[in-house]
Amino acid sequence: MADQPDFAAHWSLHPSVSLRDESFGAMAYHHGNRRLVFLKSPLLVDVVRQLDDFESADAALDALVADEQRAALCRALETLTSSEIVRVG
Repeated sequence: MADQPDFAAHWSLHPSVSLRDESFGAMAYHHGNRRLVFLKSPLLVDVVRQLDDFESADAALDALVADEQRAALCRALETLTSSEIVRVG
């Protein structure tokens, strides 16, 4: 089983990723691995874009996400780390 991402660490959008706004949220394209990922929530897009502004993913989630939405956003961010859309550290 893979290790769980460390939400206490600094996270950021991978520098090889471009985001394109869409009505449903955004499309994320990784220019290195050529993976295309659909971010189906405007809130998730906002969080991903602002991750680098915070010292940790936890701090970003605390500032940007309501408590009742946090678990879903954590799962989404974990998926984005495995797709290399966002990176930890």
